[in-house]
Order: sequence, then structure tokens, then C-alpha cells
Amino acid sequence: MKFIERFKLSESEKLQVLELWNNEYPENLSYESIEELDEYLQKLTEQSHLLLIDSYHEIKGWYFDFKRENAKWFAIILDTSIQGKGLGTKILKLAQKKENELNGWVIDHNRDKKKNGEFYHSPLNFYIKNGFKKMTMERLELNNISALKIHWKK
Repeated sequence: MKFIERFKLSESEKLQVLELWNNEYPENLSYESIEELDEYLQKLTEQSHLLLIDSYHEIKGWYFDFKRENAKWFAIILDTSIQGKGLGTKILKLAQKKENELNGWVIDHNRDKKKNGEFYHSPLNFYIKNGFKKMTMERLELNNISALKIHWKK
């Protein structure tokens, strides 16, 4: 596995990221097309991407951060096949070296189903183990997502 940094994703990378997103996140958060993913990404400023590439040149993990409301936000998606192997922690450590603080939304329950019918497993404990704090008074409650804000600061 190797890491590749990008400020902008190529079209082929976007296709792989779209597939990763749709396979690993709850189905109610999926995008129908690369255009929908593009529309989401275009709204984010000061983007930075870190791709985790396997020996077949396939994207198995994607970290991205961006500015929102004068704060640094992030998200991580890892292919199920590589979860639990320390790669997510490695990605976070790289991000924490370059940033002074990070914010994210994390689904804090296990009720949502993924595209394959399996339940989405909340990564909340992973983030707590990696130094993030739960911001219990800040929630994102929309039709397609119920999430808790997490925050890390150096």
C-alpha cells in the first residue's frame, strides 16, 4: 500500500472514490453519478486528498480535508478489506502532523445499511481512540444522516 497526495482528483480517481464511497458509506448517502460527487466536491474549499493505493493501483482508502466556516474538516473512507489493520490510524497521524485541528461528522449508531445490505458500523470509537473528542451538543440531523460532530486539536 502506498499513499498519494492530491489537491485535485483525476476523473479515474473520482470514479474509484465514488465506488468506494457508495460501497462503504450507508446507502442513503450514496451518489448516483460522478457528476453528483463532483457537485459535492466543488462546494468545498482548500481541498487536500490522500489516496491509499494497493499494488493493483486501486484506491482502497481516501482521506480528504477542506475548509468550512473557517475550520478544517475531514472525512476518511477505507475499503472494508483493509479496515482494522492500522491504516486508518496511519492516515490520521499524517493529517494530524499537517493540521492543528480537525472536525468531522461521524455516524454514531449502527442502524443504517450499506449498499450490500450489511449494517454500517459506526467508526466513533476509532476516532476517540485516535484523540478526537465528541462534541455532544453538535449534531447533524438530516433526512439521510444522523451524525455527531467530532473534534481534534493539537
